[in-house]
Amino acid sequence: MSILVVGSVAFDNITTPSGSVENILGGAATHFALAASFFTEVRVVAVVGDDFTAEHENVLKKRGIDTRGIERASGKTFRWGGRYTDNLNEAKTDFTELNVFEQFQPKIPKEYADTQFLFLANIHPSLQAAVRHEMDGVLLTGGDTMNFWINKTPRELAEMLKLVNVLLINDTEAKMIAHETNLPRAAQKVLALGPQALVIKHGEYGATIFFREGAFGIGRHPFRAPSLPIEEVKDPTGAGDSFAGGFMGYIASQGDINREVLKRALFYGGVMGSFTVERFGTERLQELTREEIDARFQVFRELTHLE
Repeated sequence: MSILVVGSVAFDNITTPSGSVENILGGAATHFALAASFFTEVRVVAVVGDDFTAEHENVLKKRGIDTRGIERASGKTFRWGGRYTDNLNEAKTDFTELNVFEQFQPKIPKEYADTQFLFLANIHPSLQAAVRHEMDGVLLTGGDTMNFWINKTPRELAEMLKLVNVLLINDTEAKMIAHETNLPRAAQKVLALGPQALVIKHGEYGATIFFREGAFGIGRHPFRAPSLPIEEVKDPTGAGDSFAGGFMGYIASQGDINREVLKRALFYGGVMGSFTVERFGTERLQELTREEIDARFQVFRELTHLE
């Protein structure tokens, strides 16, 4: 089945204890699409500038990703610069240049009308809602947001949350949305706002999925997936988006949508995130194979006794 991701394609300048890179291909939609492409057909809606070349686009095309939804605009592509010090879970932003992304108005090609799965990456909640209304025939919608939108656009975010089936955010963002310091209580308050399931990413500590009562099955007991111990983390940038790509991509590859599929998808999300951090930007995802993914998933199974 096909999955459409709407979000950013960017160029990043990144500094970590492992080194520095400049003008490396990044962006939420890029990481998501590359990760999801190992499981299912992927389509992208984004905007890029004159500096986005055929070579950059071929990074996506080599993975069979449909790039017809990437709009070309006059100007520069969205750029972000940041650095990580001893705490690799937190990036300090050096600069953010929205460039052509500032006027981004997602345009869905008519060829994408039959898309079955949708992921709304981190963009303005009003744009996310507009895309969801346009793609009203999808089977499952996943979404992401961040502290900026939570603080600046609470009403728009509230409308968006009514439209997504699964929300993927981190601990801090869940607590901010719910105005609650206790994570399980915060999760239930977020679910009450609309999503049927909530995936909370804990960075290097794995992820937890919470279910609304009666959604995707019976009960609402959460399920926790740990992370894999990675010997060397070079760059955490994009790990969360790669997690989302693995999570949503695996779900789209299955014949049914139920709790067991969503729980197993957590592990595939963790696998994709774990590969991403091994190199800068999307470098590791570009050279990855499905055999490596399956082998690491087996390690996960043995580590957790997952049946």
